[in-house]
Amino acid sequence: MPETKLFYTELNDIKTSLQADVIVGEDNLNKKIAGIYASDLMSDVLAYGKPGSCLLTGLNTIQAAISSYMAEFDAIVFIRGKNPGKDICKFAEEKGLVILRTKSDMYESCIKIAETDGNLHISKTRLSEGKLSDNLLTHEFFIDGSDFSSAGFVSTQIKSTLKGVGYDPELIRRIAISTYEAEMNVFMHARKAKVTLKASESEVRVIVDDEGKGIPDVEQAMQEGYSTSTDEQRAMGFGAGMGLPNIKKNTDKLKVSSDVGKGTLVDMRYSVK
Repeated sequence: MPETKLFYTELNDIKTSLQADVIVGEDNLNKKIAGIYASDLMSDVLAYGKPGSCLLTGLNTIQAAISSYMAEFDAIVFIRGKNPGKDICKFAEEKGLVILRTKSDMYESCIKIAETDGNLHISKTRLSEGKLSDNLLTHEFFIDGSDFSSAGFVSTQIKSTLKGVGYDPELIRRIAISTYEAEMNVFMHARKAKVTLKASESEVRVIVDDEGKGIPDVEQAMQEGYSTSTDEQRAMGFGAGMGLPNIKKNTDKLKVSSDVGKGTLVDMRYSVK
């Protein structure tokens, strides 16, 4: 892999500049952060955030933690004194995410962090080459669209499975982001779904086959900003019309077929190089 230059600062510097409390990850404050991404829209985080970043957000839901994990972020700062729930803290502990809390608002937090630029450094990183399995790996997962508290956990399992096999980290990140977006679409627009993971040395394939209301115009739904989500769904950080565009951006081959009143099938393929 080619070397990539990253600007970073330590989480300790961010904690100090924001006068933040450490909720999870006290022992990991020496982690070097590659960037700061401030947003309450999780689809934007998945689309534009870069690995190794820290998320600043006022969205105090488990989706903020799952989105950060899918995007390969290392930390989350909850602004305006918001206190993350036990589900967020448990997930963060399991996945190695650092959780901070600051009383500053979004704008003030960004300004304070920017003022720490004297502590910024330049680093060179290289992604490791994982060992791939010789055999085809197949798993099936099932989503209950009525249980929003479990939203994102199938994508988390898929990401963990692919990490265990040893695929390239950037490939896993793309798969995780697009699978998570497809999973969230199930919770917003369908009753249930079957997710099939097929992975080999040459290709990873994820198929999400849901039972739901379907998509009347797939081509229109692929346009950025087009959304039929409710205000309640947008309040959870999704539904801004970035789901299918994010999936398309992160897949090598994508096929979306839908039958109104019956459901939608999203077939995502990724080449292993």
